[in-house]
Amino acid sequence: MGVSTVSEIAKKWNISERSVRNYCKQGRVKGAVLKGKTWIIPGDAEKPERIKSKTN
Repeated sequence: MGVSTVSEIAKKWNISERSVRNYCKQGRVKGAVLKGKTWIIPGDAEKPERIKSKTN
């Protein structure tokens, strides 16, 4: 299984590192743990679905 960093996951999922951090902070990445200032993410974590914004 192994663990991955935010930058590795961002490249794997083809999104920004900021988006990965936001997903982790929101609890949407299963198994992600914050150690100090670093997110530890399981290597087999799946990309969460995007939440569609509300339109008026």
